Amino acid sequence: MSTKRAPTERADAVPALAEAFREHGFEGASLSVLSQATGLGKGSLYNFFPGGKEEMMEAVLADIDAWFEKVIFSTLEHANNPTAAVTSMIEDVTVYFRSGRRVCLVGCIGLNASGAAFAVRIRSYFARWISALAQCLETGGVSKLHASKLAEEVVSGIQGAIVLARALEDDAVFLRVVHRQHSILLEAISNHRA
Repeated sequence: MSTKRAPTERADAVPALAEAFREHGFEGASLSVLSQATGLGKGSLYNFFPGGKEEMMEAVLADIDAWFEKVIFSTLEHANNPTAAVTSMIEDVTVYFRSGRRVCLVGCIGLNASGAAFAVRIRSYFARWISALAQCLETGGVSKLHASKLAEEVVSGIQGAIVLARALEDDAVFLRVVHRQHSILLEAISNHRA
């Protein structure tokens, strides 16, 4: 029987913390739950995160931001080929959210009372995603106003698809909605390039 190895670096604990917060929410993730998820004792958790759960959540949100910055936002903002960038975004978020089986922690925290403590980071995450997608669409020839509205609809569509797929326990819902969002984006770029 193998024993789970406790992280030896702060950054190594962040993925386990993220999954514990996804499963239990911020309020429900007690120090016992977080300790069990990471394999760290409560003292070790406080050693890595002296600010307690708030600092743990900040580290998790920073990690999510870093992934989205590298994989999604930067790719969209610097797209030479908007069609390829949009397709990449759809593929990457499908994998990241595990076809709707993985909760969007940023969205989940934003809906709870605990979200007030992280409001700036949550607002920044969604605003940046919408802005990056709109910028990509503008590069593809879509008007600024239409690109902004379309980006907002697509990001909200992806978020809604996560909720719906989990509520219905049906991954296919997520895939259908995201596929439609993808088609809408490609059509918008195609229509404006014609």
